[in-house]
Amino acid sequence: MTVHPAFPINAMPVPAESAPLTVRVVDPLALSPLLADAWDRLADEASEPNPFAERWCLQSALHLLDPDRQARLVMVRDGSDGPVIGVMPLAPATRYGRVPLRHVNGWAHPNHFHGAPLVRSGFESLFWSILFGWCDAAPWARTLVHVPRLTEDGPLHRALVDVVRVRGAEAEVVHREERALLESDLSPDAYWDGAVRGKKRKELRRQANRLAEQGAVTFRRWQAGEALDPWIDAFLDLEARGWKGRAGSALASHSDTAAWFRAIVTGAAEAGKLDMRALDLDGRPLAMLINFLCPPGGFSFKTAFDEDYARFSPGVLLQQANLDLLEDGRIAWVDSCAAPGHPMIDSVWRERRRLIWVNVPLSGASDRMRFKILARAERYWRRWRSTGPAVDEVQDPE
Repeated sequence: MTVHPAFPINAMPVPAESAPLTVRVVDPLALSPLLADAWDRLADEASEPNPFAERWCLQSALHLLDPDRQARLVMVRDGSDGPVIGVMPLAPATRYGRVPLRHVNGWAHPNHFHGAPLVRSGFESLFWSILFGWCDAAPWARTLVHVPRLTEDGPLHRALVDVVRVRGAEAEVVHREERALLESDLSPDAYWDGAVRGKKRKELRRQANRLAEQGAVTFRRWQAGEALDPWIDAFLDLEARGWKGRAGSALASHSDTAAWFRAIVTGAAEAGKLDMRALDLDGRPLAMLINFLCPPGGFSFKTAFDEDYARFSPGVLLQQANLDLLEDGRIAWVDSCAAPGHPMIDSVWRERRRLIWVNVPLSGASDRMRFKILARAERYWRRWRSTGPAVDEVQDPE
């Protein structure tokens, strides 16, 4: 395993019987079996579930989607051989939006839909304290740490705010979004009746009946032990034949994203977290979707449908069947991972999840000065653009 020098955090208030906590930058391509196992165990004990930070998803992303090897896979560990209490990918950046400014990003890629690190439950404040202290000392880190897509008012956000205040500063929320969430005690049928108005439900029933006149309509769900490649191939083909394929943004449009998709679907299946579904007409998929189930939550990762059959609304019909997640006792909520205002998801899922992008100043005097100047400029910008989205020019600085 390739490991950069560990940074011991001796100033943190840790129990006397514990070994010093360390931060290690680990090569994701050369994980030892012991460290890989520790990362997997961390996912089961995480304060907030995030499949995009689990090993089966993030390890292949760092391998395939970071060709310049900019990201650092940062692990906070209890001593040299103790449990891992936190994992987060970080990367240096030289520009913050259009502004030339060196800083640290929470590394992400276009299909990384949640930015929360994996942190062991109960260790949220300790993780942030150690991580920010390590960044203070890292020669490549400057100005601030930008943390994208945290759950607003979740355990990690609350701990971050408290830790930054202890450090003598304030965390700046620079962007907010709401996206559809499925969270209800209702049955699937009751939820559907409450979410979709009667006229629309009648129209969907008519479309389902017309679709049945075209051939045999069936719903399928991938089962453990079933061959995955046919499902993966079908999804990649279905998505590529739609608008994403024409725009060059489908997973199959690029060899690296296609390889990553194959790796993570396989990894999710091996981890017992894959929920893959299809609506078929005569054995050919008209709509498909993929959920990652990470109790107590779930993430609706991808969906695609055959646009030649759009008049039958196959994607919405599959979403209706997908509401049986409400009956899964392990799953309390499902994040849609969809852009705000998504026409299909937002018309069915009624609840909302608030995500925030947060800036945290580093502790050096020059870092604090640059941070204050930037924060003041952003506040002026938001005031000037009060009728538009927050800080369009500078959000997502990666």
